[in-house]
Amino acid sequence: MADNLLDILKYTIPALIVFGTVYYLMKNFLNQQLQMESMKYRQETSKNILPLKLQAYERLALFCERISIDNLAYRLMHTDMGVRELQNAMLIAIQQEYEHNMSQQIYVSENLWKIVSLSKDRMLDFVSSGSGSTPADFIGNIKTSISDAKADPVAYARMAVRDEAQLLL
Repeated sequence: MADNLLDILKYTIPALIVFGTVYYLMKNFLNQQLQMESMKYRQETSKNILPLKLQAYERLALFCERISIDNLAYRLMHTDMGVRELQNAMLIAIQQEYEHNMSQQIYVSENLWKIVSLSKDRMLDFVSSGSGSTPADFIGNIKTSISDAKADPVAYARMAVRDEAQLLL
């Protein structure tokens, strides 16, 4: 009986050692293969996403240009328009531009999106609180308010978009 047990142990212990070694080596090999496949997938995804991210930065830069006071005035102001009509048209245009570009937030950092959103909010505040007897006075008063604030929200957002886009290149 003891001889049979000893014979069984002579064969099973080396077999268990070989099994354990093969299991360990195969596990390491498969983990390395998984990491390599994962890295290939990330590289391929990165190649596909980079153009979308750059396009998002371009669209946000265009958004900043389109909500600047000068561009809003140029696009929206007509000779027969009153101050209230211009103010309402500017508020609507800023909100529509923002809504049109909301999907870009998935391609940019959370901080940049907050800056863009704050820029939009500040521009809405400046336009809402603007006043004047003529549309030209209204535009001039908004420009004065922005310069008095010493922080042009559109210029700041434009700079933030450009800086973050440079990190990709």
